[in-house]
Amino acid sequence: MHVSLCQINPTVGALEANCALIASAAKAAFRNGASIIVFPELAMAGYPPEDLILKRHFAEDAWTHLTQLAADLPRDAIVILGVPQSVDQNVYNSAAVLQGGRIVAVYHKMMLPNYGVFDEKRVFTPGPMPMILHIGTLRAGLHICEDSWFLQEDAVQLLKDADLDILFNLSASPYHRGKRAVREHILRQTAAFLNCSLAYCNLVGGQDELVFDGGSLLMDRDGTVTARAPQFEPCQLSGTMPTPKGIIPNEESLPSLRRLVHLPAPPPSRHPCHPLSAEVSPLLDDHSEVYAALKTGLRDYVDKNGFQKVVVALSGGIDSALVATIAVDTLGAERVAGVTMPSQYTSEGTLTDAEQLAKDLGIEFFNVPIRSVYDSYMSELLPLWKGIPPDVTEENLQARIRGTMVMAISNKFNWLVLTTGNKSELATGYCTLYGDMVGGFALIKDLPKSLVYELSRWRNQQSDTPVIPVSTIERPPSAELRPDQKDSDSLPPYDLLDAIIERYVERDQGVDSIVAEGFDPDTVKRVSRLVDLSEYKRRQGAPGIKITPKAFGRDRRMPITNSYREWVKGARQ
Repeated sequence: MHVSLCQINPTVGALEANCALIASAAKAAFRNGASIIVFPELAMAGYPPEDLILKRHFAEDAWTHLTQLAADLPRDAIVILGVPQSVDQNVYNSAAVLQGGRIVAVYHKMMLPNYGVFDEKRVFTPGPMPMILHIGTLRAGLHICEDSWFLQEDAVQLLKDADLDILFNLSASPYHRGKRAVREHILRQTAAFLNCSLAYCNLVGGQDELVFDGGSLLMDRDGTVTARAPQFEPCQLSGTMPTPKGIIPNEESLPSLRRLVHLPAPPPSRHPCHPLSAEVSPLLDDHSEVYAALKTGLRDYVDKNGFQKVVVALSGGIDSALVATIAVDTLGAERVAGVTMPSQYTSEGTLTDAEQLAKDLGIEFFNVPIRSVYDSYMSELLPLWKGIPPDVTEENLQARIRGTMVMAISNKFNWLVLTTGNKSELATGYCTLYGDMVGGFALIKDLPKSLVYELSRWRNQQSDTPVIPVSTIERPPSAELRPDQKDSDSLPPYDLLDAIIERYVERDQGVDSIVAEGFDPDTVKRVSRLVDLSEYKRRQGAPGIKITPKAFGRDRRMPITNSYREWVKGARQ
């Protein structure tokens, strides 16, 4: 027998389209000789379905589509796919086993993650017991994602003495930097603990803030990866099933806390088999992986939400340059527009760089000066604060005028505005609410500024000539909202700032702990203060792609009204 892992990109809630995608992939896998065809977690519904699950009729509709789909799948193959199932007053995250045009078994996920980006305990009920499939003489276990993560939990422990030949894991495991290595380490431990081969089928594609990187794999019981699918690409990964151990089950001796399902072995394939068990797709390096994740998330957010074109406010700075470049690499130049909005403080260098970038990328480009609009605002507002010296108010007004302009372009042409703020700026509040934060999708909101520089240099190395102007990368960053302004006037150097943000935000270290690592106490307190006081801004920002282990938003949910202040002496209770 041969197995095919169908690494697909479904759309949340698109039941009919997802069914068509599953049917097409299953038929192709069967034509290539697959006897067992596996799809990812909740492939029918898309992942994560979030509060769609609280609409009980959604799970019921998904199950209705599944019963109809069963008749359209290859009858001589076993197909295993993820689907929500409503039973009595409970909804389960389930794996349905289909054979001969009908549903022959259903397994309910036991381990429901409820941390980081996951809220499964809020909407699903945990399953009561593991499931073992006897497919002829082959003994297979079923897991759904988190079930394989913790060896000490029942989902794994109750399979320990089952003498499995193979464990199928249907997964929707989202990407962040370093996740693939962690994931494969965990799967290797599970395969060794259960002394069986492992087939892991992961989702691919973007869903709002999350990106799923695929990387489905087949693994021997000793942890050797014998086949691996490419990252960030839909594909079918095929391989040979392990030789059954030939152990005759004594059903009376099996614990009652696991379910045993007997299935006839699929008949020999009538199609020529082309197993790809020796194909182990090379892994992407760190920068290639991050760039691919950004492209995947942007493409699916734009296309799945029906936008034909995006627009980027080009300041001549590195953030907007990187966003525009990623957009063109993802969507094509014909689907990207740029607009520059110079003020009296805009330097000739940044204006020239914005124009050069648009020319090199081949995108539609607009120049909309804002000085006359700013002067008009000021003439109306000055009487209100007569005698009060200029401050950040006048700076923010420029950013808010630009936000209004770019949204007007968006409204008129129905283009999606890509905001250009990075994680370092959002962390410290070095951004303007209703100004440069305005937009529909924040592509690089989880990229620290230091990583923005790294990716920009990396992207230039991928072309014969630099795409992002070298002067843009080398120029000291500036918001250009007052004369001779530099980011360093308001923030520590970005390499230092990002190191503190990583510890305070992503690792949840306290001020004292960070200082103990050798950081300057005043700088740590200053940065932590900025992070804490900027929560209200971040809460009103656009969604963006998760890249780091802990992103603002779904990952990190801090109260806006919060009087716990580590950076105030004596505030810790």
